[in-house]
Amino acid sequence: MSTVQARRLFLASASAAGATAFLRTPRALPAKEAQEIPTVRFVKSSVICVAPQFVAGGELLRAEGFTDIRYVATPRLGSGDYLVRGEVDFSLETPWTLVTMIDAGEPITVLAGIMVGCYELFANEDVHSIAGLKGKSLGTQGAGSTRLGLPTLLAASVGLDPAKDIDWVTDPSRQPLDLFMRGKIDAFLGFPPEPQELRARHIGHVIVNTAVDHPWSQYFCCLLAGNRRFVRNYPRATKSVMRAILKAADICASDPARAALQLVESGVTPRYDYALQTLGELPYDKWREYDAEDTVRFYALRLQELGFVKSTPQKIIAQGTDWRFLNELKHELKT
Repeated sequence: MSTVQARRLFLASASAAGATAFLRTPRALPAKEAQEIPTVRFVKSSVICVAPQFVAGGELLRAEGFTDIRYVATPRLGSGDYLVRGEVDFSLETPWTLVTMIDAGEPITVLAGIMVGCYELFANEDVHSIAGLKGKSLGTQGAGSTRLGLPTLLAASVGLDPAKDIDWVTDPSRQPLDLFMRGKIDAFLGFPPEPQELRARHIGHVIVNTAVDHPWSQYFCCLLAGNRRFVRNYPRATKSVMRAILKAADICASDPARAALQLVESGVTPRYDYALQTLGELPYDKWREYDAEDTVRFYALRLQELGFVKSTPQKIIAQGTDWRFLNELKHELKT
């Protein structure tokens, strides 16, 4: 779907009031509230579900006083690696990735929970549950803790030995998504826009949807993390970034058509329909309700039990999280 088609569909579905609000120029911050730094950098991505960091990149961050908003391409390495290296300032990351990084002593600070869900585990007609993956092949589009971490936790949750009971297909050169579509592997873990593509083609069925299935739906799937040096050196800027992203999450929840159009116009995805479906299905309104610290504790405990991290959950929380800004913003942004 082209940008022009997406805009037409958006305008057809949006109310006049909503369109007016979309076009309204935000009030600039008073000079006394100017940021310590005018620049903020995020990871450039084609992943639809991390929409708040892109929706914030328009009027919201500029309203907070940022004049230089950058999205940095991250070839080969995961986005968390760039956060650690200080090449980006903030990133939306999975809790299992962040817990592993904190345990390794990486200089990151977890600041807030943003959304729930994202991941869906698809299987062929012979697999009807996680336990049914024993002896089967499971693909993910990329290797590493972000993709491999969740299916490992899913398998362990039903007593499977992730290292022995599942044939992992994680090499990107083998194109695991294509292999699943062609019936060459038994299951595939995907996140937007991959589930939308599989449903559109009527391929496979979902055996786990982390947006609705317990216990995964009770915890954030993506947390906002900042480079520790940025958070320490620029506290006003950090809080402003968080305010913009949390407001963007509210827009994703309350006006998914507006947010989906922005994703298309900013080049995140060419598919307005997939973006709209994603934003309409995922609960972006849980950042006030859910406890981000509970999410860190839950995944830290699971990873410790499996031997992936050595630190206790409380040590992970003490060393790698800071909830002060979030607590202030929850009070400030009450609806």
